[in-house]
Amino acid sequence: MPMKRGPLTTVLALVLVVSTMVGLVVASVPLYRAFCKAVGIGGPPRQVAAASEQVRERWVKIRFDASVAKGLDWRFAPQTREMTVRLGEDSLAVFTATNLSDKPVTGNAVFNATPDKIGRYVAKIQCFCFTEQVLEPGQSLDMPVTFVIDPAMADDPHTDEVSTITLSYTFFRAIEPASKGNGRS
Repeated sequence: MPMKRGPLTTVLALVLVVSTMVGLVVASVPLYRAFCKAVGIGGPPRQVAAASEQVRERWVKIRFDASVAKGLDWRFAPQTREMTVRLGEDSLAVFTATNLSDKPVTGNAVFNATPDKIGRYVAKIQCFCFTEQVLEPGQSLDMPVTFVIDPAMADDPHTDEVSTITLSYTFFRAIEPASKGNGRS
């Protein structure tokens, strides 16, 4: 004969299920960070004030990718598609942007490094992606990026197989602030 459950047992079971779900939601961010750290994924590229003092003998190929988001009438490309650098060595890449429209346009660049687990080892010393760029109609602008690949990458067993890193930049039209005195209250 099956055992009958009373309403109190059902309520307690539901409270336990809901409590477990809430606990998992609360713990998800720290658990995700711990997982990423354990498997070597992670970290956005970081900004540093100066290059590393330590240069390693390990070399990596850096590929550059540039794109422009829909709605931004610019041409944007790296002057050099790839270079080979040593870990810890200051490196310089230059991109060129041209405003193809007949109006001044402000753009913001977003940066990404792949493979994803390399992001924490890409350090920017100077980058056009730190500030908005304003281009006048028809204007072209050379935009440098000074970066270093952290020599600590050589000590990470999760990056042993990485011989090529892709640094990608995408320009987006900057959000225009609402004009003052536009007749709205």
